Amino acid sequence: MLPLLSINNLSVDFMSEDEIIVALKNISFDVHRGEIVALVGESGSGKSVTSLSILKLLSPSAKFSSGKIVFSENEYDAEDLLQKSSRELQQIRGNKITMIFQEPMTSLNPVITCGKQITESIQQHQKISYHKAKEKTIEWFQKVKLPYPSNIFNRYPHQLSGGQKQRVMIAMAMCCHPSLLICDEPTTALDVTVQKTILQLIKELQQQSDMGVIFITHDLSLVAEIADRAIVMYRGEIAEQGSVKEIFTNAKHPYTKALLACRPANHKKQERLPVVSDFLNIISGLKILQPEPGPVNEEKKKSDQTTPLLRVENLSVWFPTKKTFLGKPIGFTKAVDNVSFEVFKGETLGLVGESGCGKTTLGRTLLRLIEPTSGKIIYNNTELTLKKKEELTSLRKDIQIVFQDPYSSLNPRLSIGYAIAEPLKVHGLISKQKERKEKVFELLEKVGLKADHFSRYPHEFSGGQRQRIVIARALALSPSFLVCDESVSALDVSVQAQVLNLLNDLKKEYGFTIIFISHDLSVVHYISDRIMVMNKGKVEETGVSENVFFHPQSEYTRKLIDSIPKGIVA
Repeated sequence: MLPLLSINNLSVDFMSEDEIIVALKNISFDVHRGEIVALVGESGSGKSVTSLSILKLLSPSAKFSSGKIVFSENEYDAEDLLQKSSRELQQIRGNKITMIFQEPMTSLNPVITCGKQITESIQQHQKISYHKAKEKTIEWFQKVKLPYPSNIFNRYPHQLSGGQKQRVMIAMAMCCHPSLLICDEPTTALDVTVQKTILQLIKELQQQSDMGVIFITHDLSLVAEIADRAIVMYRGEIAEQGSVKEIFTNAKHPYTKALLACRPANHKKQERLPVVSDFLNIISGLKILQPEPGPVNEEKKKSDQTTPLLRVENLSVWFPTKKTFLGKPIGFTKAVDNVSFEVFKGETLGLVGESGCGKTTLGRTLLRLIEPTSGKIIYNNTELTLKKKEELTSLRKDIQIVFQDPYSSLNPRLSIGYAIAEPLKVHGLISKQKERKEKVFELLEKVGLKADHFSRYPHEFSGGQRQRIVIARALALSPSFLVCDESVSALDVSVQAQVLNLLNDLKKEYGFTIIFISHDLSVVHYISDRIMVMNKGKVEETGVSENVFFHPQSEYTRKLIDSIPKGIVA
């Protein structure tokens, strides 16, 4: 029986004015009906270039230097997609082969309602009326388990949550009953609970329709949850491929072993995480962290602490949802609702919860980037809520924040050297330009970058390097308190390991205190001394990291932990 898709010796080059960049080099693999094949690798490994090649969606600078991509819905119609014209491919894209992209907000039209976008897709490939297409759209909204499908039909993308937008994208991809579905990192930035439901949904729809699926990810734990076979890619080539069980229990290539070993879940707390570069001298066996036998004595932990560095009392942040004609608010969203907690000097407090739980709002409110509705924020015996904005300037150098998306928090017109030096100039810490430059060189080397990176711009760096730049800028003022807001959530697993190692090293050297905000409980458990779980603006539970992770008291925390992809244990 012919494979549904067969890629044979595919090579792709990107042409620039002065060089040829090899993106793919002689890759070959098959996808059959009814199976899910995972393409795994870090950014730059070639997995997205592979998927975009299937539908010829690469930029004009791409050149297919060799190979075939043969698509066969049945044994009589095998056809090489690379030989198809743009017009012929239009009949295949969105109809026989569809794709779910990583970021739904950039794939959905922001000025057209979600329902209308799908009805247009249906009408383009099926000659039916708008009324019939609308009925089909609402049916698909029900199939992908969107709440109130008729209401979602008339909503715009910005009115939906991340998980809901991803479900709309799945409905759009499935509405024409494709034979092959390509999922390009569809769950990377989603909460673990939303991620789990999206994975279950894709698997259910795949089994119902017997379609083939290519699932692209950098996370091997997800592969174990969803895929039948895995193809590991490294620098544009296939490192190894096989069944998911073979890959997890008997990985042969050093790169595959590195991806498995870099995950925080495979290591004890604070143990240095291995990175890909370590794995060209491979370790043989990997241990999966098992629950510890008994709870940790919290009283002993507390006895090691003294006066809290930060104390938050009955803090609330409410946002108005409705206003009267005269502008008076009459309805509120309680983003943070009567929250109290303490953070001790030198500790790392992990703050976890799903999107919308209030953790990011809480983190920004601590720095008065968002104004509190009520309550107290007492930092180092100073009540920040009573300070005027101009009085906060001197405190800002003591409390710094590292944002989730470093690219949007760096000025694209400033070289990274000047971006790091800017706070030193604003706060008047180093007056001479030459001395500021020397300080920036020192900071760049501290975070694993080079002094000659000073004059480069943000777009010239990878995601992991940009995150290091933002950390260097935060450290420029020698803060005693750092808020890390989802600072590793969208990074490749090995880059994530590098950044976590860096934070641990810098914390030992500088002795600062951290609030580490994330939706990934396995990462938070690895890096934190204590964990605070938030749900709908309130604190669900707080405790020593091991107790919360291995012996959760709250049903909500248990649900978060159960949603973490577990991988395969031999």
